[in-house]
Amino acid sequence: MAVTRKIIHIDMDAFYASVEQLDNPSIRNKPVAVGSSDSRGVVAAASYEARHFGVKSAMSSKLAKKLCPNLIFAKPRFERYKELSKIISEVFFSYTDLVETLSLDEAYLDVTENKRGIISASKTARLIREDIFKKTGLTSSAGISVNKLVAKIASDYNKPNGQKTIPPEEIKAFMEDLDIRKFHGIGRVTAQKMYEIGIFKGIDLKKKGEDFLIKKFGKSGSYYFNAARGINSSPVTPKRKAKSLGSEQTFSKNISSEIFLIEKINIISDKLSERLKRLGVSGKTITLKIKYSDFITQTRSTTKQLYICEKSLISKTCEELLFNEKLRDSVRLIGITVSNFKQLKEKKDINNSIKAQLKIDF
Repeated sequence: MAVTRKIIHIDMDAFYASVEQLDNPSIRNKPVAVGSSDSRGVVAAASYEARHFGVKSAMSSKLAKKLCPNLIFAKPRFERYKELSKIISEVFFSYTDLVETLSLDEAYLDVTENKRGIISASKTARLIREDIFKKTGLTSSAGISVNKLVAKIASDYNKPNGQKTIPPEEIKAFMEDLDIRKFHGIGRVTAQKMYEIGIFKGIDLKKKGEDFLIKKFGKSGSYYFNAARGINSSPVTPKRKAKSLGSEQTFSKNISSEIFLIEKINIISDKLSERLKRLGVSGKTITLKIKYSDFITQTRSTTKQLYICEKSLISKTCEELLFNEKLRDSVRLIGITVSNFKQLKEKKDINNSIKAQLKIDF
């Protein structure tokens, strides 16, 4: 049985323009365009206040000023955007290693199995957005669904500073009712061609056969055929190798007993071992993270002589780390991270190695 993936598409809200407003309080809540103000200039990004007047990215600065006479132009500061993008990326990787970065302000995340052990993808998206705001002062929007196609479309629905979830049982109706212009990959020219043959919504596209669509639109026809049904098998593909892999659990009640903590360590070690084996890696360094009831966090690490990925060795190492030092208070969270990786000889396919998922919670 194939696993139903939990995919989040995160898109920062008017990123470049929002950064300029963040760093310059005098232009907050005012129409701002990032770009050159000269007659040959082009708008790289527009704040939501500017968009209200019809100002858009890639628009000529001359037209933008005509639409919005009070438009404020800010010169692009890409080093600053990269600096904040790095912080945002660190937030993503604190939840999952399956992050596909699309640009400085946009990414896909596969949170089917995440480092926080959160079952709900909607809750995960909300927490990620909250963390981004706490660390940068910037808002973001999210779309949550079973694949990248539907998640990306959903992320546009409650902008700015919102999110929308399309669970599996709602995809059919959602895609059928979708305006054809909202389909990712269908631009103005293609949309016009579709209008001419009576395709205005997803339901109209769905009624057309695959052969018909290929004849009309070439190779893209197959994509449109599947898109109308909300089908997309493209995996979230990380562009960087994970340097560590971790898992943690926050307890519903604080734990003081070391016996109960060992029980939790065994559970976390089991999950972590499975993930390491699926990714085909083993590690030398084991880190135990302990967060106390007063939110003070302590980490204890050790580096082994041999690379390990087995549950028994991970849990045993963490038990030793636990007993190395007396607990200072009751514990609200335990986390385990394995790092200092080596690739195993046989790498198992992530999707094929998972046989079933007990609960789907969006």
